[in-house]
Amino acid sequence: MLDVGPAGSAVGRPLDEVLALTDHDAQAWTAANAPYDGLPTRKAVPEQAWLLPDGTEVLVTARLHRDVRIGPVQAVAISLRSGRGRARLDRDRSDLVATLAHELRSPLTGVKGFVNALLARWDKLSDEQKRLMLTTASADADRLSRLIAELLDVARIDTGRLQLHRRPTDLALKVTRVHDSITQATSTPVELDIVDGIPPVDADPDKVMQVLTNLVENAVRHGEGTVRVRVAPWADDPSYVAVTVTDEGEGIPVELRKRVFTKFWTASRGGGSGLGLYIVSGLVKAHGGVVTVDDRPGGGARVTTAWPVAAGATSAQ
Repeated sequence: MLDVGPAGSAVGRPLDEVLALTDHDAQAWTAANAPYDGLPTRKAVPEQAWLLPDGTEVLVTARLHRDVRIGPVQAVAISLRSGRGRARLDRDRSDLVATLAHELRSPLTGVKGFVNALLARWDKLSDEQKRLMLTTASADADRLSRLIAELLDVARIDTGRLQLHRRPTDLALKVTRVHDSITQATSTPVELDIVDGIPPVDADPDKVMQVLTNLVENAVRHGEGTVRVRVAPWADDPSYVAVTVTDEGEGIPVELRKRVFTKFWTASRGGGSGLGLYIVSGLVKAHGGVVTVDDRPGGGARVTTAWPVAAGATSAQ
């Protein structure tokens, strides 16, 4: 807050005495903006960052009031608001830039390196070496594509423009496909348990695959031991089907669980963009579902997503 003493003491005093705001070069707000001078058509001073006497940053705007349209300024209405929101936004933008730079650099370096090697040594490389380089470059390109897709999803979630094409979806089948795909690419054991008679859920099949893939890959990347995936009616509400993914790692401390589904949250090891679980939360909630994280009995983390059963659906036969 700007302390000018009792309100009555400010009456009749010059604006530059009451409004004790300066920039980083110790220039006063009134000197920099000259609210009583300038073009007679000027109506406002745009928002700017200024410092209070104690060094706190505030954002300042002003409206200039005239009795006649191009007459002299008769009153200046000044608004001040905390600069913390802007500082937080700046930090978020910096985090985004840093994350993108880190995540893009590695696959781009791989693609560029292998392509340059192929161009420079094409005649000297065997077919097997060429195939290996091209396969690796293709995998790095896929990684870039996934990151770009994640960023687009984050933008759609943040702006409320996420589009869902919902229809009755066989959740058990989707989980099975994700399990089969991931087990071919990792040495980590991934066990699958699907209760009989799971009804279809009301969901966008592509988004379901994206959520399940993110959850299982995250458990494989950050967990230890065996990863287990279970599909069953949700114990809290049988009108939902729950997919529970557990690992045998260190688990997630209680004080960090609210941050798990925020942007750029990452565990201490394993890497990743820090966007996967944020997207999981956004997609599940967009379906009217629920996502929770807690401890696995015996140690490790347990993430549960609950999906609404399709209207009129009955248990699968």
